[in-house]
Amino acid sequence: MLDSIYLGMTGLMGYSQGLKVIANNTANMNTPGFKSSTLQFGDLVYSDSTSGDAGSPGMQHGKGFGLATHGTALNFNPGELRQTGNAMDVAVDGLGMFTVQDADGNVRYTRSGQFQFNDAGLLVTRVGGLKVFGIDADGNAGIVSLDGSRASPPKPTGTVKFSGNLSSTATEQTVGSVNVYDSTGTQHTLSVKFTNGSATNPGSWTLSILDGTTAVGSGTLLFKDGKPDAASSQVKFDYTPPGQSPMTVALDFSKDVTSFASGNLSTLAASGQDGFGSGTLSNVSFDTDGFVVLTYSNGQTKKGDRLLLGRFDTADAVESVGNNLFRSTNDAHWHTGAANTEAFGGVKASTVEISNVNLSQEFSDLVIMQRGYQASSQVISTANDMIQELYSMKGKA
Repeated sequence: MLDSIYLGMTGLMGYSQGLKVIANNTANMNTPGFKSSTLQFGDLVYSDSTSGDAGSPGMQHGKGFGLATHGTALNFNPGELRQTGNAMDVAVDGLGMFTVQDADGNVRYTRSGQFQFNDAGLLVTRVGGLKVFGIDADGNAGIVSLDGSRASPPKPTGTVKFSGNLSSTATEQTVGSVNVYDSTGTQHTLSVKFTNGSATNPGSWTLSILDGTTAVGSGTLLFKDGKPDAASSQVKFDYTPPGQSPMTVALDFSKDVTSFASGNLSTLAASGQDGFGSGTLSNVSFDTDGFVVLTYSNGQTKKGDRLLLGRFDTADAVESVGNNLFRSTNDAHWHTGAANTEAFGGVKASTVEISNVNLSQEFSDLVIMQRGYQASSQVISTANDMIQELYSMKGKA
């Protein structure tokens, strides 16, 4: 009977541990990237094991020692991917985990992709400030940084494209608002005056490029059957902005430009150019391949470092260390790489992976733990009553 009390106590302690695991899972049902766990139960070893008499089935003659707990097993099933609208939130749709570095320099892994850039320009987790690993353009792993990427340098204009119809019956036409950028990012507004030369050369136009009232270039444009002749569809000139070095600019009429009769009405206009001024960093986001996408105030974008992901072959190589972090217990079973390569999975921007806790399952397990606890308690109570009865019998003898 004393053994029965001990056995009941192992049940109480085991189901108490199970209740703690369920409570931890339930408490973290809204924790981004949280992975639920399950307590592993086992029976304690028997005191003896012998075979029965010859010709009879084998029998266990020893006594069980009760309930044992053997730690928890992590459930790495993916949680729901939920849109947040925050460009610095990112989730892995696959097996990969983000690779981070804690304050002691240890490598850790997490499924919680809530990031931000700190004052030093390093990508860190919003909770705890752990540094996030990435892969640079040369394929080297390191902390994702904004160094050298906070500004976008200017680019001088090389080509200005035109579109529209240049009326073949007009004597002249001036197209204004032809914007070009110099090497310092300064914008200059030019104009192009077209003079019809069809009287001496059918379909020809003489161009005069003006900076204000100053001629800075000239050229000839020839149309055949209303379309630009390929040999003259680009007019190049050397433009020297005030105080700057000369730059070559090409006026491109090769596409979307015609010259048909339309009275004095022409729709020809500059439709775009490839230069831009300097810009400052205005937004940071991630693409599906895990690249940091940098957007600048001058309308330019570029890709920075790529997030470094890790994945494991077996759950035995992973151990939870708290704060949604995991560590490797066997590096031979871990692999590193980038999103959309091998089995790491893709990356979803403005998204977080929420907890994979199944609340219905937790409530079901909670009832089982409660019943087990009650049953173990009843065993102890009954054994105690039997002992009390034994003592009472002895007192009457």
